[in-house]
Amino acid sequence: MLKLEQFNTKTVYIVGGSTGIGLAIAQGFTRLGANVLLFARRQSVLDSAVHQCEQVRKDPVQRIEAVSLDITDPIMTERTMHECVSYFGVPDALINVAGRAIPNNVEDISYEQFDATLKINLYGCRNTIAPLIPYMKIKGGLIVNTSSMVGLIGVYGYTDYAASKFALIGYSEVLRSELKAYNIQVNVLCPPDTDTPGFATENLTKPAATHAISASANLLTPHQVAEVFFKEIVKDKFLIVPGLNGKFSVLMKRLFPGLVEFVMDRSIQRAAKAPDYARAR
Repeated sequence: MLKLEQFNTKTVYIVGGSTGIGLAIAQGFTRLGANVLLFARRQSVLDSAVHQCEQVRKDPVQRIEAVSLDITDPIMTERTMHECVSYFGVPDALINVAGRAIPNNVEDISYEQFDATLKINLYGCRNTIAPLIPYMKIKGGLIVNTSSMVGLIGVYGYTDYAASKFALIGYSEVLRSELKAYNIQVNVLCPPDTDTPGFATENLTKPAATHAISASANLLTPHQVAEVFFKEIVKDKFLIVPGLNGKFSVLMKRLFPGLVEFVMDRSIQRAAKAPDYARAR
């Protein structure tokens, strides 16, 4: 069983660690004394994230660094991970948080968008994990992939996103089974709506029905999600679901799936009666 104090002086890779939930988790590991390597596409945002992590270092000798990387490119990602192992060390933990959602009605989601969403949310995790597994098998460690509540409960407007996040849970279940013998713990973080830059982007394209379904949900902060993340990884809970609303929704989906569908359908019907529904579509 993991103990948080064991991350002192350990090496943690965080993919998608420049903003939002990824940054909050990076700051958490930094407070624990870990050496943290951040990955994201935009170097300027990475530089800011490094600075924010440096402000909460437990020890001034901790290494906090960043690498610009497009995880949808498997060849580049494989090469980069091997290089990072050489100069930063084998990760004791790999946290995959990078992802994107562009909700819309199904007929408005193009093949190109569908393809790109799966490459980022699903293939991106595969691309970071595959080259690191041989290294991590030697000493064990932790792998956490970030799915979503939409990876557990399909929600109107998220066809490509739900497909990628449902698939990621299946991928992670198999990974957990295969890697357990090598003392590698695998977990999946399933956040609900969280106040991140990505969430603000989602709101630009959300259909009215999607807004209606999520209207009653409590918006969490990245630090609230990170707090639950650290509490749950030490319990080795495969699915980490932050927030009471999220846990309740998952329980209801498991026990009373018809009721959950009924409630969502009612929200969609109410949205359809709104005066601006046609425009919102």
